[in-house]
Amino acid sequence: MTYLMLTGGRVVNSGGSVDADVLVHNGKIEAIGNLSGLPIDDVERVDCSGRLLLPGGVDVHTHLDSPMMGTTTSDDFETGTRAAACGGTTTLVDFAMQGPGEKLLESLDKHRAKAQGRAAVDYGFHMCVTDLYDGAVDEFTEIMQTGVTSFKVFMAYRGTLMLHDGALFNVLRESGRIGGQVCVHAENGDVIDRLAADLVAAGKTGPGSHEISRPPSTEIEAVRRAIQIARMADSPIYFVHLSTEGAVEAVAEARSQDRAVAGETCTHYLTLDRSLYDAPGFEAAKVVLTPPLRTEEHRAALWRGLRAGTLGVVSSDHCPFCLEEKRRLGAADFRAIPNGGPGVEHRMIVMYAEGVRRNQISLEKFVDLTATAPARQFGLFPTKGAIVSGADADIVVLDPNGTTTISAQTQNQRMDYTPYEGWTLPGSLEAVYSRGEEVARGGKYVGAGGRGRFLARSTQ
Repeated sequence: MTYLMLTGGRVVNSGGSVDADVLVHNGKIEAIGNLSGLPIDDVERVDCSGRLLLPGGVDVHTHLDSPMMGTTTSDDFETGTRAAACGGTTTLVDFAMQGPGEKLLESLDKHRAKAQGRAAVDYGFHMCVTDLYDGAVDEFTEIMQTGVTSFKVFMAYRGTLMLHDGALFNVLRESGRIGGQVCVHAENGDVIDRLAADLVAAGKTGPGSHEISRPPSTEIEAVRRAIQIARMADSPIYFVHLSTEGAVEAVAEARSQDRAVAGETCTHYLTLDRSLYDAPGFEAAKVVLTPPLRTEEHRAALWRGLRAGTLGVVSSDHCPFCLEEKRRLGAADFRAIPNGGPGVEHRMIVMYAEGVRRNQISLEKFVDLTATAPARQFGLFPTKGAIVSGADADIVVLDPNGTTTISAQTQNQRMDYTPYEGWTLPGSLEAVYSRGEEVARGGKYVGAGGRGRFLARSTQ
C-alpha cells in the first residue's frame, strides 16, 4: 500500500495527547487528526481503537557487539536491535569503544562496520575515548563531521578505560569548542579499586562484594568533580546512568546555576533493589552492573529527579553478558565479572508499568523520558522522538488493557536471564512501526533484516 493510516487511537506526545488518526506515507508522518473523510484509495487502515500511539523509543545508551572486560557483549547489532524493536525502541545510540592501541577514527570505522547491514532499527554512535594519545583531540572534528557528535569518557577502570582528570579536561574543552558533548561515566575509580582490593584480601570475593566496593559516595564525589572540571573547560556535560540521591542533588545544584549539565538514569536503578546482591551462590552476578543497584531512598530520589526535570532521560544501558560468561570469568573474583546486564527490550514496558501505571510520572512524561528528550539531547529531534507531521513514522501501538509477562525463555535479547524474570506488567506492545514499516507484532520481530539506517546527528 502507498499509504498507511492508524485510525482511532490516542496519540501521545510529550506536550499532550489527542484522539486522532495518523497518516503515513513514504516512511514519514504526513498528517494527524480526524482523517476519516480523506479521499485516499490506496491506503491500508489499521484500527487502533482503545490503543495508545506513542513515538518509537529512543535509547541513547547501549553496548552492542562491544569488547569489554575480556569478553564481548552477547548481543550484536542484529539480535540487539531486533530485541529493541520488539520492546518498542526504534532508535539506538550505541557506544563505539576505542580499542587498545587504536586511533579513534580506526575504532569508529570498525564499530560502524559491525552495524552496517545488520541493524534492524535506526542507529547512531557515541565515540568512547579511553586513550588520549598525542593528536587524539585533532580527530574530534573529523569524527563530528561523520555525524558522531558526542564522546564518552570513564572516570573508573584505571588501566583499561579510565582517563585522568587532565585528559578529561582536554576532552571536554575540545568537544565543547567544536560543538559536541561529552557523556561521563562518573565514579571515583581509584577509591573503588582500593575498596575492592581490601574486600578480596579479606576473602570476600563473591559477586555481592561488587556493591560494597562501589558505595554511593564514589558516584557523588565523581559527579561533583566532573561538574567543576566541565566548568573549567567551559563545556557542557552529560552524566550517564546516575544512581544516587547525591548525584541528583549535584546536577540540580549545577542546573540552578545555569550550568550546561544534563543527566540520565536507567530502568534498573528506578525499579530494582540492592537486596538482589544478597542472593545465594553466584546469582548476584546477574546484577553486577556499574554503578550497582541502590536502596529505596535513592530510587525515590531518581523518580523525583525525573519529575522535576533534573534528570531528563531514561536509558537501558544494555550491556549484556550471559550468566555463564560472568561465571567463567569472575567466579573466583568479583572484580573480573563483566559489568553489565540486559535491558533494551524491556525499557519501554517497564517504564510504562512502573512509572505511568504506578502514578510516578504522567503518560506524557513517559514519552518525554523514553523518546523526545533523548532525541533532543543527541541531535535527532524532530525526525525522531515525536508523532508530528514530517517526522519519521516510528510509532508504538500500546494496548493499556493488555499485560506483559517477562521471561528469559521468551525474550529476544541473546541472554540466559533477565532481572525482571516472572514480572507481569500492565500494558502490552501490540505493534511497532519503524519508518512506517511494521517491524514487531506481539513481541516478535516481523521486519526485514538489516533495514536500520545510520543516523548522522546534528550538534546542539
